[in-house]
Order: sequence, then C-alpha cells, then structure tokens
Amino acid sequence: MTRSRVRLAALIGGVAALIALGTPATARADTVTDWNQTAFTALNVTAGQDVRLVVLHMAMVHGATYDAVNAIDDGYEPYLLSADTAKPTDSKRAAAATAAYRVLLNLVPAQEAALTAKYEASLAAIADGRAERRGIRVGNAAAEAMIEARTGDGRFGTPFFPVGTDPGVWRPVLPAFGNDPLAWLGSVEPFLIRTPSQFRSEGPYALTSAEYTAEFNQVKELGSLTSATRSADQTHAARYWAENPPRTWNRIVRTLSTQAGLSLTENARLFAMAYLTTADAFISVWNDKMFWRFWRPITAIREANADGNPATVADPSWLPLIANPPYPEHPSGHLALTGSFAATLQDFFGTDAVFLADTNVGGMTRSWTSFSQMIQEVVNARMWSGIHFLNGDEQAAEIAQAVADYRQARYFQPAD
Repeated sequence: MTRSRVRLAALIGGVAALIALGTPATARADTVTDWNQTAFTALNVTAGQDVRLVVLHMAMVHGATYDAVNAIDDGYEPYLLSADTAKPTDSKRAAAATAAYRVLLNLVPAQEAALTAKYEASLAAIADGRAERRGIRVGNAAAEAMIEARTGDGRFGTPFFPVGTDPGVWRPVLPAFGNDPLAWLGSVEPFLIRTPSQFRSEGPYALTSAEYTAEFNQVKELGSLTSATRSADQTHAARYWAENPPRTWNRIVRTLSTQAGLSLTENARLFAMAYLTTADAFISVWNDKMFWRFWRPITAIREANADGNPATVADPSWLPLIANPPYPEHPSGHLALTGSFAATLQDFFGTDAVFLADTNVGGMTRSWTSFSQMIQEVVNARMWSGIHFLNGDEQAAEIAQAVADYRQARYFQPAD
C-alpha cells in the first residue's frame, strides 16, 4: 500500500471526526490548491466564462492534475494516464503544476503571459534536477491526454433552447427575456457516465395534477418578491445561494481541504472527483432540460388562466425574489452542482457530518452540520427564490446522486 493510501485510510477514520467537530486548521496551500485558485480566476474572472463552462474546464484541469500526481503515486486507478509513465521519485509538484498549466494554456491561450509567469514561479520553488524534469514530463503527458480526450467533445455546439407558447412549455422570461447560449451543454460528451441521457428524470408534474397545484401555490406564496410568509432566514438562504454557485462550492471544498489537512495527493483526487462528477451532473441536467423544456414559475403563475387547471389562479404581475435564469425550469442546475459536490464530499470523507460555516462575497454567512443538510437547504432555497418548483430541485438532486454513485463504483478506485 502506498503512503498516500495509508494516509487516506487514516483520514476516513479520523478526518471524518475532525470535520464533524469543526477542528480549526492553519490555512495552507499546495500545488493542487494553488493552481485550483489560479484556474478558477483565469476561467471565471479573467476570461469571463459562464459558470457552467467553468465547471467543465475545471474538470479538465483537475482531471489532468489528478492523473499526473496519481501516475507518480500509483495509489489509485488512473483516469486517462497510465502509471507506467512515471517513477515514484518524480516530482509530484512539478507534475501537478505542469498538467494544470498546459490544460489552462489550451483553454485560455490569451492569458499565456500570466499563466507562464505563474508556472515559472511554481517550478522555481522546486529543486532543479532529474525529479523535477521527470515530473514535468509526466505533467505534460497528463495534459496531452486530457486535451486529446476533450477535443471535439461537443462544447460550443448549437445554442439556445426552442421556445414554445403552449401551457407548460418554456419561454424566455423577465427581466432580460434571454435564451441560453450554452443550451449545447446537454449534448457534451460526459467525463464519467456513458451518455448525457443516462439518468433521465421522471419529469415535471402534469399541469392538472394535485401535486402540480400544491407546488404552484407553494412557490407562488413563498417565492414571491413581496412574500409575507417567507421567513427572514429563508430569504437569507435564497440570497446566499444565489451567489456564483461554482465559486461558492470551490471555496467550500478548499475550506474543507484546509480543515482536514489534506496532502497534495489527496487534494488531487478530491478536486478531480468533485469536478468530473459535477461536470457530468451539469451535462445530464441540461440534457434533461432540453427533453422536458418546462416553464418557469414566473410564466406558470402569470399565465395560469390558460393551464387547464381550475385550481391555479393567475397573477399577471407576480415577480420572484431572485431573477430567473434564461433556460427551462426542470430540473435545477444549481442542484446538479450542489448535489454532486455534496455527494462527492460524503464519499471522499466517508461521512455526512460536517461542521462548516461559509461567508460569501456579499458578506452573508450560512452554517451547516451535514452535507445532506446543505442539499436540502438548496432544494428549498431555489423554491424560496421563486426560480423552481420543488420537484425540479428534488429530481436534479437525484440525478446528481446517480452520477456520484456511478463515479464511486467505477472511478478513482484503489489501484490494487
């Protein structure tokens, strides 16, 4: 058993308790977490990429980084790169930095100067010699394997969702009346699962059903901009989770990594598991959105007189607490993200228990005692936001769990 495998075994037995108790840890960074922050900033902030595309590209960066580090450590099954390409004495730090740098350079070539300066600084902190040179070679091989695997994968395909006028069919809504330029996301080749439609949801409730009526009235009351029954804490949760969701979860994973004192090798595996799982959950959910193309609550409530359901009452002036995004309602994109990140953290640490507080860029703080509590809070928060029917949130969380279960059974397994 490799040293990292021994350490991870200790983590499963000990870090679970550490996380559950919220033991403080000194802030620390390694090559993986350092390049994680560099990658997120380069993709989302500097390049201004849509947050969903950021997740796909972070999956490429962290998948290659994992392969580079794991090829040297040889503790787990590779994703794309065979361990035969490396020796145990090769530099993991050089391999991780090189893999991340090369993939990012492929994704945002306009940032070459800044990325190269960052890469040179990473290498300058590593002793010159054979270990560094061989680590660079392994990192290059991992990056090349990832870039080749993702060439022609369906990114940047046909934009926009078809627009309908019939009851229940999605159409653009206030305030911008936009249509998703990343509608192609549901046709992208997955990283882990077999096909984008592998985990099709059961779909929205029929417009004339009692279940739809109940959820219609629920979001109409609690998701309204002027709701008199939504509590202050519910409003707080809705606004907290409306922040850039991938940024929120990237920050949470980094916090847990620091809290648990993870090593470079452990971080390489954790971030790869999280981002590859989340990328496939996004792909699955967007494929499902294209299949169902269900209308948003704002449309459903304003046009209820035409839905064929005498139990729903229209309010032509109704507005949600949070502005609706420009794509169909069912299922929830946020729950694809939250469900897959939370499920991955449960799998990695071997526990649902976590004591965690997080403050977003707007200064709003939330705290939780379990990963499942976080999922349920987001399920409710998107309804409190007036963005989703509860069913769309719950079924997205189920898709995310199915993707995570598929990954857990087939990828990132011990090498022996």
